[in-house]
Amino acid sequence: RKALQPVSKAKHFCKAHAKVLRRVILGLLGIAYLCYFIAACWLNFQRALPLVVMTAVVVFFICWSFFKKHCGAKVLLLLSSVWKCFQKFWPWLKWLLFVAHLGGLIVWLALNTSGNPEQLISLAGFCFLVLFLFACSKHHRAVSWRAVSWGLGLQFLFGLFVLRTTPGVQAFQWLGDQIQFFLGYTTAGSSFVFGNTLIEEVFAFQTLPIVVFFSCVMSMLYYLGIMQWLIVKISWLLQVSMGTSPTETLSAAGNIFVGQTEAPLLIRPYLADMTRSEIHAVMTGGFSTIAGSVMGAYISFGIDAASLIAASVMAAPCALAMSKLIYPEVEESKFKSKASIHLSSGEEQNILEAASNGAATSVGLVANIAANLIAFLAVLEFINAALRWFGEMVDIEGLSFQLICSYVLMPVAFLMGADWADSPLVAELLGIKIFLNEFVAYQQLATYKKNRLSGLEEWDGSRKQWISERAESIATFALCGFANLSSIGIMLGGLASMAPQRKGDLASIVLRALLTGTCVSMLNACLAGLLYVPKEVGDCVTFLSTANFSSTSYTMYTCCKQLFASSVLVNGTLSFTGAWAGVGESVVCLTQCCGHYNHTSCAG
Repeated sequence: RKALQPVSKAKHFCKAHAKVLRRVILGLLGIAYLCYFIAACWLNFQRALPLVVMTAVVVFFICWSFFKKHCGAKVLLLLSSVWKCFQKFWPWLKWLLFVAHLGGLIVWLALNTSGNPEQLISLAGFCFLVLFLFACSKHHRAVSWRAVSWGLGLQFLFGLFVLRTTPGVQAFQWLGDQIQFFLGYTTAGSSFVFGNTLIEEVFAFQTLPIVVFFSCVMSMLYYLGIMQWLIVKISWLLQVSMGTSPTETLSAAGNIFVGQTEAPLLIRPYLADMTRSEIHAVMTGGFSTIAGSVMGAYISFGIDAASLIAASVMAAPCALAMSKLIYPEVEESKFKSKASIHLSSGEEQNILEAASNGAATSVGLVANIAANLIAFLAVLEFINAALRWFGEMVDIEGLSFQLICSYVLMPVAFLMGADWADSPLVAELLGIKIFLNEFVAYQQLATYKKNRLSGLEEWDGSRKQWISERAESIATFALCGFANLSSIGIMLGGLASMAPQRKGDLASIVLRALLTGTCVSMLNACLAGLLYVPKEVGDCVTFLSTANFSSTSYTMYTCCKQLFASSVLVNGTLSFTGAWAGVGESVVCLTQCCGHYNHTSCAG
């Protein structure tokens, strides 16, 4: 007892002065970080720029939380009179704002599409899909136009920021690069377990370990409360603007980061009492997005990371909006106040247990992905063999599932903004995504992208080997969602296990939610087509004059096509126009280009 007395006293002292000790420790850590931050900025500010941005964001939210805690009530009291005045004039003010926004949008569209009229096709496709969903609405007169307009507005503003503004493009490009760099750490674990040969040559050992790593990291972020905090902030923005209920909004925000069965876990205790419209919104959110874990796998294929992240974030408000358009709320929701909603932080005792549980949970997901790929690719090959056999009976050669999809869904692909020449391949990808799954479709899209970047000829006889960058961007957004026939069973199984008493409602809603989720991904693709800016070709004269023609690339293909277009063959005499006029290396570069690509200029 005497030996334990100092320990006991220290324990009592720590308990009695817990608040003071906590403040002292946090103060010391803050001072240490401040010293580190100053040193990093002093040594190389450009290198420390990401650290500055992250620190600024954290400091802002800490200050905001402090301000809200100590001054929030006073500010709300002061603003209450302003709010009453605002409500008084709102009936006519909302129409004024509507006309102003509509006028601004029309002016922007006129200026934006004047140089690229093909973007109007994407706008027409966007309007057609919204009208189609309204035509399929369960209760036309009950549609909440506030939710619809705000959802589509938030989707458009976010797309505009990501795809058109310099800060948005740079920020998401940087974020995508960091995610790719981060996922590269998977190699350390997978190479140790499987060896370098397998992870370099075998798809399963190359891509699927990324799902394990990403799932482990997400579980750690959930344990730390970072994911819950981020989801709550995003859901607050959606709920305040769109007027949707807290439960459906939290699930929609969660779908940005996790899958169709994981996001509803955030609101599991409330599923049994949710209205049919709210359940439809939960399902639509799950069908409209992809999980962060499989996103890592698609990035490893070579799919643009920034586009995948943007598509997931843009889908959240659009999914809520379209869900309220096709299945409006006609019941009384029991969850109008966010105070009645509480997010759980998991049952893990420490961060190591969270990491272990995340990795262990992903094993089922990895097995599910592998099993589905084996089954679906085998079924696809069987269907194609059967279709070829039936086709040959009536002298139709090369009949396949992809060919049928390319014809049936070709108008949809064209309306999304793909060129008519690219529409069959984009339609093929859409068919694979809807009737099989998006994993197989993204694999095929990655093949097309690899062919383009390798500088292959666009056409190999009558077969197109790749699609344009614009069509690639549209396809990336269109495929970004779990809306496929195989997901129906996953969705029903996951939600029915959480709310078994609602099985009948779930089964009656799921097909409508699948249709809505599919259209949400297509709406994202239309917006990507509307906002896409063609990349300018660089100085081809300098590039080809200094290029090593031992291998090809997309830049070489583009520049060679420009050189072919500049060459003029008259009576056996070869001359050049435009940027190539008077360039001494023109003939040499043309000869080298003819070694890789076919053109009429090469015949001379």
